[in-house]
Amino acid sequence: VMIKKENKQVQRKKRSLRVRKVVFGTAERPRLCVHKTLSHIYAQVINDDKGITLASASTVQKDVIELIKGKTKTEAAFIVGQCVAKAAKKKGIKTVVYDRAGNLYTGRVKAMAEGARDAGLQF
Repeated sequence: VMIKKENKQVQRKKRSLRVRKVVFGTAERPRLCVHKTLSHIYAQVINDDKGITLASASTVQKDVIELIKGKTKTEAAFIVGQCVAKAAKKKGIKTVVYDRAGNLYTGRVKAMAEGARDAGLQF
């Protein structure tokens, strides 16, 4: 009998749901959620009480595209972290909870968190 291996994306989704039982964004402390694809990374600051996005940044935004020209994906993730932190600070958000959406805290996910911390978000 062959051992059936679960799809990596399915495993990530399970981890994500397990974490989301605990990680919840409020008005005082919203959730900084990360979503990554093979070529892009997206960050959103979300208030789960109202179900609204307060701030966001990604590698597909026009102003960010200018900043990341010729950089690696990890460097781009760091810049996206800084951009989402700046957007959040404009709305008066200082602290967040970091939701890595089932991804391992390494590489681009870590770089984005460091970028956000670098720009003054606390978590």
